[in-house]
Amino acid sequence: MPRIPPTARKGLLTLHLVTSLGWLGADLVLLTLGIAVQRGADPAVLYPVGALVGTVLFAPLSVLVWLIGVASALLTPWGLLRYRWVVVKLVLTTVMVGLVLFLLTPNLRHAGAVGAALPARDRADLVIAPAVSTSLMIIATVLSTYKPWGRRSAAQPALAGRARNR
Repeated sequence: MPRIPPTARKGLLTLHLVTSLGWLGADLVLLTLGIAVQRGADPAVLYPVGALVGTVLFAPLSVLVWLIGVASALLTPWGLLRYRWVVVKLVLTTVMVGLVLFLLTPNLRHAGAVGAALPARDRADLVIAPAVSTSLMIIATVLSTYKPWGRRSAAQPALAGRARNR
């Protein structure tokens, strides 16, 4: 896979950071709305707002973060499957995007439509899901910052061979 010049790589990293921060911010908004309803705020007012944030901002940002992350991995020396921390981030993000698109967004739309008629059990889900998502995003950020575990063992022999050929 072709690598991109350092300036383009920094641009891609910046785009990944900005979209990731947007995703985290939208997630925190959803968490705040869910907690506000649990503490007595009017669900008929807040759940439609949550549905709007989830549909217009949260879901598209989650897909964008995933796409930019995959592009970054493929177009930079990190590679998509070369480092364990990248693989773990890929799996975490893929699972989160799937949950956002196929579970949380439909639940937010439903809550927005029924408002105060939403059962208590479903109201708790609208707090738990963003709390878990926020925690997973923080874990992904820590992985990106500390880059633990090094290279995957399957990637090491191929890279050692390349180093000998230089």
